Amino acid sequence: MAETQTNPLWKEAKIKNYLPHMTVPEVETFLTRSDLVIIPIGALEQHSSHLPIGTDFINGVELCKLIAQERDVLVAPVLMAGQSPYHMAFAGTISLSAETIIRVHMETVESLVQNGFKRFIFMNSHGGNRAITTFLVDQINQKTSAVAVDYSVAIAPFLTPEKTEKATSLDRHAGVGETSDSLYLMPSLVEIDKATEPGVHHPKHLEKMLPDVIKEEPTAKLLFLAEGLKAEETGKKTSTVEMTKTGVWGELHPKEATLERGANNAKRMVAACSKFIDKWNEYIQ
Repeated sequence: MAETQTNPLWKEAKIKNYLPHMTVPEVETFLTRSDLVIIPIGALEQHSSHLPIGTDFINGVELCKLIAQERDVLVAPVLMAGQSPYHMAFAGTISLSAETIIRVHMETVESLVQNGFKRFIFMNSHGGNRAITTFLVDQINQKTSAVAVDYSVAIAPFLTPEKTEKATSLDRHAGVGETSDSLYLMPSLVEIDKATEPGVHHPKHLEKMLPDVIKEEPTAKLLFLAEGLKAEETGKKTSTVEMTKTGVWGELHPKEATLERGANNAKRMVAACSKFIDKWNEYIQ
């Protein structure tokens, strides 16, 4: 008998509570234990030369999977791309409108509510989706029978301080922090040997704010992010390619990233979300 042939690329193991891997009977059994869903909202956008286009989506899904191993919460990703107009000068970036992202997730919730799910946590794993996530959560609470919360707001009271040295440099998109997280969450997709010097240049008035932004001064950070990383057509001169040719929005070399930092951050997030879920479950019993 000829040897059975299977897909040579298939390496994926079945993950507990991960909707794409589950059968109908498994979802039905899950519903006897829990009505809680966590939905990551990510992006498909440039992450320089050392991280993949799908960094935000993959990292968000993987973090949700880790949470689902600790508590009974269904992981249900439905959309890979997010709002990323400021990265469009880089090949491979896909940007969706806020209206599209909201509509897809509203219809997702409506479907899952029909199945019997009642509670939703939306994990935004891409900075450009922050306002969208806030609005989406409100729309679900206003227009459906479901109850939704924003992950970042929900876990804040339970989050232990991050064990890192005080920041002295800007470190945001595709920088040391994000690369460290990726080394833990999706290690085989990080090509750290291909990381390059950032070479960031900001408009003069944003450069003036930078020292206070790094120190997390609230007003400076608010104004800096209101203008920073915006589409070329806005005229703000802060799209990614206008500030850095490498795609890294930061002053630190991504090679400074460490697996230890990424592991510690992920464990902090999982622990905080687990505590939030425990509290929510306690209130509805």
